Amino acid sequence: MGVFDELKARGMIAQCTNEEKVKELLNNGKIRFYIGFDPTADSLHVGHFVQIMVMAHMQRAGHTPIALFGGGTGMVGDPSGKTDMRKMLTKETIAHNISCFQAQMSKLIDFSNDRALMVNNADWLLNLNYIQFIREIGVHFSVNKMLAAECYKQRLERGLSFFELNYMLMQSYDFLQLFKTKGCVMQLGGDDQWSNIIGGVELVRKCEQKEVYGMTFSLLQTSEGKKMGKTEKGAVWLDPEKTSPYEFYQYWRNIDDADVINCMKMLTFMPLEEIAEYEKLSGSAINAAKEKLAFELTKLIHGEEQAQNAQQAAKALFGAGVEDENMPSTTIGKDAFSENQISVIDLLCLTKLAPSKGEARRLIQQGGVAVDGEKKTQVTDQISIDAFEKGHVVIKKGKKAFHKVIFKD
Repeated sequence: MGVFDELKARGMIAQCTNEEKVKELLNNGKIRFYIGFDPTADSLHVGHFVQIMVMAHMQRAGHTPIALFGGGTGMVGDPSGKTDMRKMLTKETIAHNISCFQAQMSKLIDFSNDRALMVNNADWLLNLNYIQFIREIGVHFSVNKMLAAECYKQRLERGLSFFELNYMLMQSYDFLQLFKTKGCVMQLGGDDQWSNIIGGVELVRKCEQKEVYGMTFSLLQTSEGKKMGKTEKGAVWLDPEKTSPYEFYQYWRNIDDADVINCMKMLTFMPLEEIAEYEKLSGSAINAAKEKLAFELTKLIHGEEQAQNAQQAAKALFGAGVEDENMPSTTIGKDAFSENQISVIDLLCLTKLAPSKGEARRLIQQGGVAVDGEKKTQVTDQISIDAFEKGHVVIKKGKKAFHKVIFKD
């Protein structure tokens, strides 16, 4: 099976500019393609993961990925799918974020011996002469067409700045530059990037009289059409300091039954034949598929040892009901106690299971908190220092969040 057919079978391909030609190039040729990553944070997150998996599948098939980091475009910010203008970032913040992206991506994509390339569009965007740019590039763009594009529609209702209107020109110019300097003939991206990708394809055709191609892939969504990768704490990050391997594992272990097979297809290298076997499961047997998905994804991002640790911790918690050393933990000292007592509210806040005392009270009143298996239903409940005789207690929030509180005198 060619890589185009593989991606299609996994449900990853959304749109192509010339499907027959794209299929021929991907299944039978060897091309250079690029995907852009704007460095809006200091870590990649689950939303980037489909893009990285597409790069990995393509690289395994002999194609050369170009990871384009938006040192230039990141200073403007993509308005696609946003109701408000993105926060402006400094050059220093952008440079730091790019270095974090590069380190994380290198674990998943082989950049040795030019098997994949890293480029930064700051190299050609930051020193542009504006008048020259709008004469040579801006002349090829119709404002009417741009405003009809999906990436701008939402923003028009709230107000779209001229500053953001430039983003499509800049992303299109990236494609032109990579075509001319790197021989890149295809741009890939999430389906929300379709309008921007079309802009680049058209710009190369008008400036160079050459055909290049665009392909988008499906966004990572639940069966209900909501974006995946969000928790009560925010985004699910690939950085273990932001989302621990245990929390990462637990996120995938606890997704809805209806989303498991789709995630297996899009986010793992599991053979389609093996996934088809898991697809036959129903009822409580689906938990085996969830465990497999969580293990495979945690192994890809954090390595096999961390995946095994997270799996063991989860099984200990949900199986025998005992604590495990891989559980997230917080250490407290005697200064956290008053008259050898600490309130359950304070414990929830110290462990960050609750962002505020008000939220902690609400959780307790709703019956969502237990300490060492004992439900706590009164906001005045206290935990004695004697409860830490074995060195720690375990707080459970809801059905899925467990946290170990370690006492060290």
